[in-house]
Amino acid sequence: MKQILLHITAFLILPLMGLVHAGNIASDTINSSDFSFYKYKNKGEFNKAIKALSDAYETATSADDSESLINICNLYTELYLDYEQFDKVKVYIETAKRALNFYEYKKGEAISKSYEAIYLAQEGQEIQALQLIEEAKKNIPRRDAATNDLVILNEGIMYLHLDNLNRAKRNFQKLLPYQTGPEKEYLTAKILIHLAKIDLHKNYLENTELHLTRLLTIVNERGFMKLKYEASKLASELFEKERKYELALEYLKQAEAINSTYFSNKILTSQTQEAKNSQLEFLTRLNDQLKKDAVKQEQTVNISKLTSVLSSALLIIISLLTISLYRNNQIKFKTNDLLLKKNLELQVAKDSAERAMQAKAQFLSTVSHELRTPLYAVTGLTHLLLEEDPKESQKEHLKSLKYSGEYLLNFINDILQINKIEANKLSLDKYPFDFRQVLSKVVDSLQQPAKERNNKIVLDIDEKIPEMIIGDPLKLSQIFINLVGNALKFTENGSVTLSAKILNTSNSETTIHFEVQDEGIGISEEMQKNIFDSFSQGSEQINRKYGGTGLGLTIVKSLLTLYNSQITVNSEIGKGSTFLFDITFELPDNEIKELIKAPTKVQEELYANLNILVVEDNKINQVITQKMLAKKSMKCDIASDGYQAIEKAKKGSYDAILMDIHMPGISGLKATQEIRKFNKTIPIIALTAISLDESKDDFYEAGCNDVITKPFKPEVFYKKIAHNVVKNIKVNL
Repeated sequence: MKQILLHITAFLILPLMGLVHAGNIASDTINSSDFSFYKYKNKGEFNKAIKALSDAYETATSADDSESLINICNLYTELYLDYEQFDKVKVYIETAKRALNFYEYKKGEAISKSYEAIYLAQEGQEIQALQLIEEAKKNIPRRDAATNDLVILNEGIMYLHLDNLNRAKRNFQKLLPYQTGPEKEYLTAKILIHLAKIDLHKNYLENTELHLTRLLTIVNERGFMKLKYEASKLASELFEKERKYELALEYLKQAEAINSTYFSNKILTSQTQEAKNSQLEFLTRLNDQLKKDAVKQEQTVNISKLTSVLSSALLIIISLLTISLYRNNQIKFKTNDLLLKKNLELQVAKDSAERAMQAKAQFLSTVSHELRTPLYAVTGLTHLLLEEDPKESQKEHLKSLKYSGEYLLNFINDILQINKIEANKLSLDKYPFDFRQVLSKVVDSLQQPAKERNNKIVLDIDEKIPEMIIGDPLKLSQIFINLVGNALKFTENGSVTLSAKILNTSNSETTIHFEVQDEGIGISEEMQKNIFDSFSQGSEQINRKYGGTGLGLTIVKSLLTLYNSQITVNSEIGKGSTFLFDITFELPDNEIKELIKAPTKVQEELYANLNILVVEDNKINQVITQKMLAKKSMKCDIASDGYQAIEKAKKGSYDAILMDIHMPGISGLKATQEIRKFNKTIPIIALTAISLDESKDDFYEAGCNDVITKPFKPEVFYKKIAHNVVKNIKVNL
């Protein structure tokens, strides 16, 4: 009986396998990154892109590949959407619909509907566009990441046409950088230009610069002429807003040159005329193919009747087999019930563990957040007392108090950093920075603890390492401050060496090998296995003698994972330790270097003319902030809650507003939104102890220009006030 079943199954299935294999040949060609259509389309070579589609059609028809025929229709749609020829877009959308009536192809249907949603959105048909994008999502095959990402991207473009910029921005940010499909680099650049346009529209000029920095790197390297044209226009608009008129004119000329070479009306008309025959032939042959398939479908109906007879026989055989397997199934049911109970118990245990982890993270986040407010008073008052010429006998006590406050702040920051790592809320920023300057600042900041233990810090940087690289200088500084600071703590009367050697380099990126070597007490082989775990310092005796939180190396390891790097350690008791890792950085080109702003020197006279509104509900913090402003001869006015802040901002004339975020009544974010309704230009700087659930993006969305995290260092406090005031009044110091 089993042999009969196998023979019938083989009879029904084997003839189809050859057809599937033949179709996959053409599909693989179109879905490959080597498919020449993408190269020609993205570089602005319209005629060659059309020719590539024509060749692909020949391959698809010879392989009897219906899926590739629909893919080609979708590629025509994509091409004309990029060139904004919406009359042609409609033709190919309708052609794809006809083909989908004959062939069931969920992936092709999802992509086609997402393109149609874009078309309807630009036609102003909002309801129909939203309905279609939802249908497109439902048709995405399971585990098909490439189709899912493309539909999300097209949904973002649809929202752009519907003027829903916030929703569009969320879609684009979710995909950056683009990871799937044959056009990863091109679609990454396309997303960056959409984000740059949105931020420029919202007047977020710094964000616009960052997007353009990454965008110019890609389009210049890859030769994406259509996007380079749009990027040049956008750069011209940005520089015009920043009153950098020479740069604005330079980029405008570049855009005009690209347009005249690739996209002028004369060129596009000529290209369209030359491609017309190829497109007409494709549409005619596809129409004939669909007619033939309609006839085949009628024949299939007749075959299906025969198939139904065979299926009935097959069902009878299966029924007989089912009876023979019934007893075995009874045993399996009992086993499954037992497994189900065990799975439920495991699920309950898993849920309990997750709730415990969430409670721990929330508790630590709340504690670290609440400690920052009183710590602001401690560090602020200590700074003020040290500047008021205290007695020599008092200086030592005040310095001890300052050290204790900074130690507690570092501990709180480590806890918050660990919470963010565990909650996956850390990500890398990417922008050009001076590599040597970052490492030099790390070394300078640690000179005092080095002197206290009679140590010396040696900085050894390979001369071949480029001056400017692209990365996240803040997180790079955190890595080296933790490693070098740790090395200094466990070393006495010795040296700590921070070295950076180049491994390999190209025009677009460089790989650097880093080592932090000390002459300290060393780490045993046993302790090296868990030295990177949280709160691990080797032993209780080491913790008592040397102090510290035991979180530094955990933070270093987690930050390096953002760079796709791993840290290792070589150490021997009494002979010191060496920590090693490699990082690959992108390199900026000359155009990007022009976007980097030179640092400005703040003149002391600037502060004396400023009038600041301080919005703060805590009385002690009011006094401290007021005195710190007075130290620089700045005037200030106090608002104890958000309502007072709004009234004073309406009536008074201020150069800047320092806005506490957490206040009774209405929050600082809500007060900022209300102030922005009648005053768009005044700098508003948020003063907050950022918790795990807060994001600086929320502050910028509400209308804040900058954020100062409490408790803060006085030099950071003064610098940010000056920077935002200068930026507002457009004065170059």
